[in-house]
Amino acid sequence: MSDSEASQPDQAPAGPLLLLGDSLTEAGPWAEAFPDQEVVNAGVAGDTTADVAERLDDVIALQPGTVVLMAGTNESRRATVEQVVRGLEDILFRLRHELPDARLVVCSVLPRERERADWIREVNIHVRQFAPTVKAEFLDLWPAFAEEDGELRPELTTDRLHLTDAGYAAWAEELRAQLA
Repeated sequence: MSDSEASQPDQAPAGPLLLLGDSLTEAGPWAEAFPDQEVVNAGVAGDTTADVAERLDDVIALQPGTVVLMAGTNESRRATVEQVVRGLEDILFRLRHELPDARLVVCSVLPRERERADWIREVNIHVRQFAPTVKAEFLDLWPAFAEEDGELRPELTTDRLHLTDAGYAAWAEELRAQLA
């Protein structure tokens, strides 16, 4: 193996840090949270896993070094657990296939209203189990964001869905620790 083929395990992959998802991602202050990195915010309000999958050509063209995926919450009223899990698996599989050297981090679906907690927990269990099969990391945000009953912590949201500045600060802190 030549020196150019050797890689250092502690070296971050070349390319930008790309955050991929829906409005939760889109509204995030990611450039401010990661000032020492080139950051691309590829969040689009209202996106489902199918919408995210349709945008993957654009994501892949950017050749990100790290992709952070957060999707699935927009489907919690109209899709089954299996449909959302399959959507996330398909996205991760394609990203791994098309970006073999990229670091992939899939974030757990955040808690929302307590009425959706069981559905979200079930999605997260399946995604956590699948992630290693495509060499993706699973970032479990549930402990930092959920009340005991599965409700999104009130100090992190105003509407039990979208995040406040404190919510984004908590997410950024968890993500910085994961990427360190």
